[in-house]
Amino acid sequence: MSLHFPLHTLTRTIAYGSCGALLALALSPAWAQAAPEPLAPVSLAMKSFFQLPVGPKGLVISDTLKQSQGQRVRLTGYVVQQEVATLGRFLLTPRPVQMSQHADGEADDLPPATVFVRLDASQQGWAVAHARGLVEVTGILDVGRREETDGRVSWFRLQLDPQAVRPMSRFEVTNYLHSLQHGH
Repeated sequence: MSLHFPLHTLTRTIAYGSCGALLALALSPAWAQAAPEPLAPVSLAMKSFFQLPVGPKGLVISDTLKQSQGQRVRLTGYVVQQEVATLGRFLLTPRPVQMSQHADGEADDLPPATVFVRLDASQQGWAVAHARGLVEVTGILDVGRREETDGRVSWFRLQLDPQAVRPMSRFEVTNYLHSLQHGH
């Protein structure tokens, strides 16, 4: 359950602690080259989560995904932009998504292949903010229906390890706050 991202490839996603201290989630952009890892994870495409074509009974989880249960995998996707981030996790989807929890409540546009990416147990008080563009995450995959603490049902979860996050510099905090005011 090891996540290895050399510091020179870490960029983009911002997280903040419950005390207001800002932290950066060390995710590699999809285009970055990561250093070789001792036990290379299996790369999974989010489009391969379900059997295609969709049959008369609806979506069926693919055999490839079922076989990846409990394995170290690498996923590339988009961090869901939320009005209020959930502490200790963020959502990863195959396409950009913006959730408006205040206006829409549970009526969101999350695709079926949404992955609940969990931070380490020691980081459950941290929230992850939105990052623009594709990001790559590596961790242990958990497949199957589970009701989350907020009442949502998840089918796919990825457990990151503690090395996936690091403190932000003042420069990163300033740039992040500036991007919130001037994002397009």
